[in-house]
Amino acid sequence: MSTTSQASQRIAALLDENSFVEIGAQVTARSTDFNLKQTKTPSDGVITGYGVIGGSLVYVYSQDASVLGGSVGEMHAKKIANLYDLALKMGAPVIGLIESAGLRLQEATDALNGFGEIYKKQVLSSGVIPQITAIFGSCGGGLALIPTLTDFTFMEEKKAKLFVNAPNALDGNEISRCDTSAASFQSGEAGIVDVVADEASVLAQIRELVCMLPSNNEEDGAFEDCTDDLNRTCAEIEGCAGDTSIALSQLADNGAVFEVKAAYAKEMVTAFIRLNGTTVGAVANRSEVYGEDGKVTDKFDAVLTPAGCEKAADFINFCDAFNIPVLSLTNVKGFKADKCSEKKIARAAAKLTYAFANATVPKVNVVIGQAFGSAYVAMNSKAIGADITMAWPDAQIGTMDAGLAAKIICDGQGAEAIAACAKEYAALQTSTQSAAGRGYVDQIIKPADTRKYVIGAFEMLLSKREDRPAKKHGTV
Repeated sequence: MSTTSQASQRIAALLDENSFVEIGAQVTARSTDFNLKQTKTPSDGVITGYGVIGGSLVYVYSQDASVLGGSVGEMHAKKIANLYDLALKMGAPVIGLIESAGLRLQEATDALNGFGEIYKKQVLSSGVIPQITAIFGSCGGGLALIPTLTDFTFMEEKKAKLFVNAPNALDGNEISRCDTSAASFQSGEAGIVDVVADEASVLAQIRELVCMLPSNNEEDGAFEDCTDDLNRTCAEIEGCAGDTSIALSQLADNGAVFEVKAAYAKEMVTAFIRLNGTTVGAVANRSEVYGEDGKVTDKFDAVLTPAGCEKAADFINFCDAFNIPVLSLTNVKGFKADKCSEKKIARAAAKLTYAFANATVPKVNVVIGQAFGSAYVAMNSKAIGADITMAWPDAQIGTMDAGLAAKIICDGQGAEAIAACAKEYAALQTSTQSAAGRGYVDQIIKPADTRKYVIGAFEMLLSKREDRPAKKHGTV
């Protein structure tokens, strides 16, 4: 492997020290059209090989922008496809480090065919081995499909560009008005990118993520020794019901949380945490965001949004594919109500419902606030398959807020009658006790005891097996 190129330096920084073994170092471009024969193409612009992260085998390719701009040609693509073949045989993750001018125009249909070969390998690998992409330079046109076909995408915060159409090629737009290729747009607006950071931090966080994931879909989750107290109380967690990313850090072993797509649909948190050393996927409604200074930076209604539903559904599907248990923290009173959301909310909420109901991994739901109407049903309720449902004592579970229900029931009656009706409705129809009395809640727990009860539930569910009707695949 070259010791000077940026592509090789990234691999060295990503992998355990001195663990990289290069494959296909002697491969060069085969095409001679447009004077390519006179151009040296060492490794055909992509370094491929294998190594270890935290002692676990991974396969990695890193595009070399110093060779024809890192463009993808026939042999470049064959090297990546070959790497996927090896990874599938061995059941190990593939990590792609992207910096490329895109399609190698001099190789025309050979290069196009190469794109297709990579896409096909990615599709075959989906749900079998984890796929991670990090973008450090340009990733445009057909190349943009490569990170989007992977499970997790990282972007360097300043130099990286991700686009199908360049910003200036969009009707009514120019890059100075809206840089649609920038990491901030692709993470916050498009929701494609999971993590945005500087280059060193991107590589460090990929290592952190890989250590939390199983190597393939036949491994029973990811484990490490737990050094945290399994019975530790979370005295502050009740005050974190609004910002559930903080609540999850209180539940997790030693406070470790790896949030994905943190900049997108902030009203829904998706994150990996460790509980008793086991990786768990967490999905949680959020109504407020606290900054590092302890002040509220964003506020949201406790409702499901189209973007939040789709973000959560994709995350749950990944967890289910790789045998990662799912924990949900529910605090939702309905669906976002505006014209823009109405175009998408039914389909998005259906995707979320499908993802929870379809997942056969252990599923635990904790109702920490409001749980009203169909939005509550979609959030991993017992009705759609949660194995264990818990609730905090002051949580509310029912069709709607008691005050609103009373106004409908006692329409035309005085304030006293409405107030009395609301009190009775709250006791009979929206209390955790009434839900538990009908079997919709398995345990009413003190907020401070949430960690030990959730760990206990997942321990009990460790050997869960659930058969489903035979089918090729669902269609939602």
